[in-house]
Amino acid sequence: MTARQYVFPQEGDSLDSLAARELPEVEGAAQQLLSWNLHLAARRATGLLPSDIVFTEPPAAR
Repeated sequence: MTARQYVFPQEGDSLDSLAARELPEVEGAAQQLLSWNLHLAARRATGLLPSDIVFTEPPAAR
C-alpha cells in the first residue's frame, strides 16, 4: 500500500492559497482539496491549522 501525498499548511495559509501552491494547474483546486479532506470541510469556518494534514491526492480506488 502506498501512502497518499500530503502537506501541512504554512503559517497564514488559507485553503485557497494552499490549493494554488500545491495544485496550480487544477481548476477548482480548493474544492478538490475539500473533497479529499472531509475533516477540513466539516470545520471550514475555523480555517486551516498548522497541524492539519491536507491530502493533495485522492484516496486510492478500491
